[in-house]
Amino acid sequence: MKKGLLLTGIMVSLMWGCSLGNAASVAIPVPTKDDSLAAEPSEKNLIVAGGCFWGIEAVFLHVKGVKNAVSGYAGGTADTATYDQVSTGKTGHAEAVKIVYDPSQVTVGELLRVYFGVAHDPTQLNYQGPDHGTQYRSAVFYNDETQKDITEAYIRQLDAEKIFGSKIVTTLEPLETFYPAETYHQNYVAFHPDSLYVMVHDAPKLTALEDTFPDLYVK
Repeated sequence: MKKGLLLTGIMVSLMWGCSLGNAASVAIPVPTKDDSLAAEPSEKNLIVAGGCFWGIEAVFLHVKGVKNAVSGYAGGTADTATYDQVSTGKTGHAEAVKIVYDPSQVTVGELLRVYFGVAHDPTQLNYQGPDHGTQYRSAVFYNDETQKDITEAYIRQLDAEKIFGSKIVTTLEPLETFYPAETYHQNYVAFHPDSLYVMVHDAPKLTALEDTFPDLYVK
């Protein structure tokens, strides 16, 4: 069911939202392996996926040092990606978000704390809430070996410390191509705050971000 708003879907959504709130109340540790803040401002990208891209995009638009967040598609073998194509689950793509950040303001490890801590549930295999399929998988699409190494180490750390009730299923995939999503998907949460899907699934993530990571949250 894609962004379903049937009664049964809503009930499941509310249950999942409660579990996210409980997870956010658990201290998410600082990565033991991370990069250092750069000496000079610049621009880098980190691409992550974990369910519908609306909520993840909205979260990272409120993270310190993030200059932009763009909803799109990554991980597939098709030469192009559109919402209708990716929604079939047959292209290999995932709904993903390109995080454009200043490495002099925020580290990869700090971005990953937000990603694992409040942006999605990294223990759900090929689904998030009511959204099911490989296009909703939890994945980090790394640009370089530094991003890969930091993410691998952090997943091992979180699993070893049993931060979540289940094992993390996030995959690490080399980034080949990122396709920006259609215009109507961009900044969807800000433009549709009264959407039932947004209120149930995405607004709680923003609250959790502010509550859990006050030093990283920006309005």
